Amino acid sequence: MINLYTWRTPNGRKISIALEEFGLPYTVFPIDISKNEQFAPDFLNISPNNKIPAIVDEDAGGLSVFESGAILIYLAEKTGKFLPASGAARYKVLEWLNWQVGGMGPMFGQFGHFTVYAPETIPYAVERYTGEVRRLLGVLDKRLSEAAYVGGDDYSIADMAIFPWLAGLTTGYKAEALLDGFNYVQAYIDKIAARPAVGRGMLVPQV
Repeated sequence: MINLYTWRTPNGRKISIALEEFGLPYTVFPIDISKNEQFAPDFLNISPNNKIPAIVDEDAGGLSVFESGAILIYLAEKTGKFLPASGAARYKVLEWLNWQVGGMGPMFGQFGHFTVYAPETIPYAVERYTGEVRRLLGVLDKRLSEAAYVGGDDYSIADMAIFPWLAGLTTGYKAEALLDGFNYVQAYIDKIAARPAVGRGMLVPQV
């Protein structure tokens, strides 16, 4: 059994999608970040950076893992699924996973902050992060013009990481207009959304 500590954010949904795709049994522990529950001492023991998601694998003696990219790699290696074992194919998936963790996620997050949640409009920040979102969508669109999934022919943990942020762009941020012209990205969104495990994972946690 895996304990999943999460909330309704793109980063959190990466892991609930993964757990559904891997078919692993898990228990959900909602961490309401709107109430600062991520700063509770018990959660700090699991996630030293006070961020969701995090997991505790009871089958591995209570091993805890934080940071979404690390969790995805851990689950892939635990199950032997959705990450090639070696060679160029493995590193292609890891390239795109790191692209999401280091670039897409932070930039999309800053875009959402300054366009939706900031208490005042800062034109420079809005322009900067809108431009960066468009640039990253262009990078992704080009990749998807070359391959069925970001890692190549097969669906992988990199796709699990990318999809919730694309979904958040159209739902939480109400910025679907930014997708205009990125036809490969739009088709990719529809393809991933149609996976039953993704649909179930996107509903976690149910609170």
